Amino acid sequence: MTGGRSRTVGWATVVALTLAGCTAAPPAAPPPRDRGGPAGGLRLVAFDSCDAALRQFRAAARATVGPWGVGPDGDAVPFAAAERAGAPAAPKDAASAPTAGFSGTTVHEAGVDEPDLVKTDGRRIVTVARGVLSVVDPASRRLTGRLAIDPTVGERFAGGDTSLLLHGDRALVLLPARQVTKAAAPKGRLVPDAPQARLVLVDLAGAPRILGDYRIDGSMVDARQVGATARVVVRSTPRLAFPTPARGTDAQRTAANRAVVDRATIDDWLPRYEVRAGGRTVAGRVDCDRVSRPAGFSGAAMVTVLSFDLGASTLGTGDPVTVAADGDTVYSNGSRLYLTNDQHRRMPVASPGGADGGTEIYQFDLTAGTPRHVASGSVPGWLINQYALSEWNGHLRVATTTGDRWGRGGGSASGVYVLRPDGPRLTRVGQVTGLGRGERIFAVRFLGPTGYAVTFRQTDPLYAVDLRDPAAPRVTGELKINGYSAYLHPAGDGRLLGVGQEATDRGRALGTQVSLFDVADPARPTRIARHHVAQGWSDAESDPHVFLYWAPERLVVLPVNRPGVVTDRAGAEGRRGAPRSGMLALRVGDGGFTVAGTIEHPSPLDDGGEWTPVRRSLVVDGVLWTVSDAGLKATALATMKAVAWVPTS
Repeated sequence: MTGGRSRTVGWATVVALTLAGCTAAPPAAPPPRDRGGPAGGLRLVAFDSCDAALRQFRAAARATVGPWGVGPDGDAVPFAAAERAGAPAAPKDAASAPTAGFSGTTVHEAGVDEPDLVKTDGRRIVTVARGVLSVVDPASRRLTGRLAIDPTVGERFAGGDTSLLLHGDRALVLLPARQVTKAAAPKGRLVPDAPQARLVLVDLAGAPRILGDYRIDGSMVDARQVGATARVVVRSTPRLAFPTPARGTDAQRTAANRAVVDRATIDDWLPRYEVRAGGRTVAGRVDCDRVSRPAGFSGAAMVTVLSFDLGASTLGTGDPVTVAADGDTVYSNGSRLYLTNDQHRRMPVASPGGADGGTEIYQFDLTAGTPRHVASGSVPGWLINQYALSEWNGHLRVATTTGDRWGRGGGSASGVYVLRPDGPRLTRVGQVTGLGRGERIFAVRFLGPTGYAVTFRQTDPLYAVDLRDPAAPRVTGELKINGYSAYLHPAGDGRLLGVGQEATDRGRALGTQVSLFDVADPARPTRIARHHVAQGWSDAESDPHVFLYWAPERLVVLPVNRPGVVTDRAGAEGRRGAPRSGMLALRVGDGGFTVAGTIEHPSPLDDGGEWTPVRRSLVVDGVLWTVSDAGLKATALATMKAVAWVPTS
């Protein structure tokens, strides 16, 4: 472990945190109305009519269609691609900040909630698993309500987890996209997948009951909630049935696919929705005047931002606003929402020189109710997740890696870019680049005027980045240690928590590692302590929602899984069994960590069931509640002794 001297280049394993809590050429068509946007390919423009929209969609799709469908590379069938759910991959680091004696699950920005599989307001705990919503009274420690939202939903599947948002006596349940059965396409044509995202509004005032059901073409990207208002982002693709000839050249297949594009109607592109409430069903479609597009686009995807009032008795139409572009990461600070289109995800291999498609960024203003696009920009490289984005004092900070996505070659490097709205543009005003050559970012966090980042290939330097001057960001210090941190969390008093993997000098992972860093002096970050679980792994490395830091008790809680081992009757270890899962609780002292306890749930495996890992934790009135698909366990914080088990399945 070594202190780092001030420098402006050279990130390796990026522990990012600050303390505080394929576009095609523009289609030939009449000049569209300009809604504002940056100069070049990211200017967003509105369509004058549905006829104009259809002409431009067809032209863009024709330019990018290949022998197997439409896509950035001309050979990817959009409806056959795996749909992504949000991520994630949001508060001024209220992450698990205590409010009136209870915690939520971790979010990025204070006051901006994110969908998760469990929510609490202190008087009730609401969780959803396997399509069933359960309500638990934390005072009596009893199950008080149960509602089957969709009994056909399995434990988890490619579309992602079911999640929810909570406001007063209302819960909004977000179900992952499912394939909707359609009539068979004509003989010799592929039947397009028809993913459909679903939102369900539930009344919790008495026995849980469904108030409304909203369905829309596409898959869930992510959502954010401020007060009673929820913003939901959905990604959709055109519904085009391309032929599947048994013979023919690629040129012949491409020509046949272009003919399909030429016959497509506007309904094949625009997302359709359906609202069910009070025994009535109302169907609709995103209107053409609600759709914008960049000057260059592929015609292969759309993202729609929906707005819902959770205090209302019905969901309504969602007031949709759509951009004819792709999108995969959502970040919001409450007043603005950012949507990014990481084109690197759609490119199988980066070029030898490290160039890639970069990341497009769209900024929406949320203060007027209906989201309004106000500025757009782009940065080189790709983002690790939403924590690579942060707005502070009117500037957007973005951390990216360029080149090899997996950091296996010498062409990758990372950087931090600072952007500021300048009319319709997000203009780059400052940057520090050339960080962690040959590595990629594993974690990043911005807090106020400071950023922390971690890159990794063999060792994990923790870098502190001074962002007080947006025009001249600079690296002020670094700390090199083995292993890496994949998630960073503020612990107060100039300290930072990191969760990742211990590793050898050559970068081989050795098991879960929790680190405590002192970053009070940005020129000399140090590691105070660490806790290592050999052969362990934690979902906190990929999903910050599973991590809990309860500041009043200085308590860290995170799931840790370890390989299971089957023993014979003599007690000798034999073959590997199902993984062991539990919540590890660590108290953070002045000198390091003390193990407070490990919390495990009853295993359905004992009765021939499936492995159900412990997935979340939260605090209500001095009780630590841990959540799995099987139920909730209550543990007294003072003694770390179990006081109740509430089964939900």
